[in-house]
Amino acid sequence: MSQLADHEYQISIDNRILELLGPNLYTNIYYVLAELIANAYDANAHDVYIIDEKDKIIVEDNGNGMSYDNGDIAKYLNVAAETRKTAEDSYVQGSNKTRRKIGRKGIGKLSALSVSDEVNIKTICNGEKSGFVLSRHIDKTQKLKPIPEKDIKFKVPNITHGTSVVMLNPKYDLHKTTAAIKKNLIKLFPLIDSGFKIHIKTLQSPKEIVLEDFNEEIITNLGALITLGDEFKFLAKYFDSGFPHKTDKLLNHKAAYQKQLTFKSSNQKYTLEVKGWIGAYRTSRGRKAEHTDFPDNFLSIIANGKLGDYNILPIVGQNRLGEVYVVGQLHADLFEETTLPDMALSNRQGYKSDDPRYIALMKYISKELLPEIIEMRTLWATFHKAQQDSEKMSRLKKDEDEFRGKVEKYKETAASEISKELIFAPSCDLGKDNIKKIVTDNLNGTMAILGIKQKIDAQKKKILISHSGADKPLADLIFNMLEFNNVPYADIIYTNSEHAESRVPEGTGIFSYLRKFFVDSYSTEKIYVIYVTSKQMSQAWNPVTEVGAGWITKRKHKIFNSYPYHPQAPLDIASEWHTSSYLNGVVSMTEKDVDIFAEKIIAVCSDLNYQNKTKVLNKDEIKKHVTVVEHY
Repeated sequence: MSQLADHEYQISIDNRILELLGPNLYTNIYYVLAELIANAYDANAHDVYIIDEKDKIIVEDNGNGMSYDNGDIAKYLNVAAETRKTAEDSYVQGSNKTRRKIGRKGIGKLSALSVSDEVNIKTICNGEKSGFVLSRHIDKTQKLKPIPEKDIKFKVPNITHGTSVVMLNPKYDLHKTTAAIKKNLIKLFPLIDSGFKIHIKTLQSPKEIVLEDFNEEIITNLGALITLGDEFKFLAKYFDSGFPHKTDKLLNHKAAYQKQLTFKSSNQKYTLEVKGWIGAYRTSRGRKAEHTDFPDNFLSIIANGKLGDYNILPIVGQNRLGEVYVVGQLHADLFEETTLPDMALSNRQGYKSDDPRYIALMKYISKELLPEIIEMRTLWATFHKAQQDSEKMSRLKKDEDEFRGKVEKYKETAASEISKELIFAPSCDLGKDNIKKIVTDNLNGTMAILGIKQKIDAQKKKILISHSGADKPLADLIFNMLEFNNVPYADIIYTNSEHAESRVPEGTGIFSYLRKFFVDSYSTEKIYVIYVTSKQMSQAWNPVTEVGAGWITKRKHKIFNSYPYHPQAPLDIASEWHTSSYLNGVVSMTEKDVDIFAEKIIAVCSDLNYQNKTKVLNKDEIKKHVTVVEHY
């Protein structure tokens, strides 16, 4: 065994290409993590660890590691060399042909350079240690800086063999919570089971979480599901459309799709086999793309367990309304067939559209699979509407019966009370005006029996988000957090909402609409106003008018202020208000203000009797949408 001091690490790539390729190869931290996890999988690891620290992101595995003496390091540094040339190469070393190798081009190792200028590579194989600094900037010798043996240590103490990739001063950030990281990784790397687990640990969430099986969260939210191939039938155990007697129409198990293909470069025939699943959500509510996040509405192509294209819906879809509900993961291993040309794009985030495999798959999805799942989602919507209509009719009948009884009681009580007053009133007081007053007073006094006030109160809007257009990002966050805490869209007036239920009705002026709730209402319930204050808001006529109207009604309100503006009277400036700022167009907050934001949202929901979520869950959700800063 050679001495570590004798090791030289020479990379076989032009330094100019390295400088250009590194930062532009990948555009998202989670694609990079997926590549590094795939490398761990190909190294026959059983565990891979993602550790997010203050100035570094670390990916460690307990795989085979790399030996300098046996030439593993030289192969690693031979960038873009084919790693799968023969059928034997298609399997992971040491896996007894139970794992098909994911990697092929040998470029994925550069993925970490998309995140950091310098990356420490440390590896241990059968007790032999090696380490070097992978950098975007190398000299003409192409030799990399070695890492001293004393520094070749893993963050995870129980790893005795494997590889550690340390991305220094990363330019991309992971989500602050392990739950958000998990949610993204499960979409990009589906090969998770008891034999290959992903461990996640962050500074903000020091408690480690483990991805060791399929995340059933997506399936439990579906109204329709199609599985392809026997190995995906198990997803049915997570599926619940809400209509158990209609399952045969909303759940379909199909055999894997197969199509024979012939390539011009070879007379040999190949079989394109497509397995996996495709489904349709019951509702699109809450399924929005988050900052640096992957949307929940997607259709992915996966080959040999590796994500090839995250979302092909824009390609196979026809802008049909039902497509917004579609989600799925389709496996087409022929896309990574060793004996066929590599069809992946250079950015590793898509495929060449002129390849026969790609053309055949797109045709199958667009002509057969996608229309079928959309039709099933339409059927679910029909069942759902019929159920809602039935429940509505039941409620109406119940209300009608209750109201009929109250009317009879009202007439009886009012007549009795009027009769008493007329009988005992002095004859001199029985003039026309006094009789009218007696009748009117008694009718109004017994009006509560009808329950009319409660009906009006229940139908009334509960919350107004008063803001200027310049503060839409903060107002959107408030709206989303109210929704997160189970406030219905229909209970909120928010003129910039994406949902029609919350906007002012078409053809109605904002002032006449607000007057309906502030002034012209039989209900004594006043609307709860959330003021998004800023310099722009103070100079906008509509929000200023809303401030005055809110003050006149003496209703409770909360202030969410944009730094450095100072809210003014008549708002309740004696109470603590929330403060935030904007950083590159994204709402930013300190940790303290994240806490205050959560408290105020919870307070609004509590005052209006909504079933809000816990403070911890609220803070986690807020951090998915904001940038946390130390100060403004």
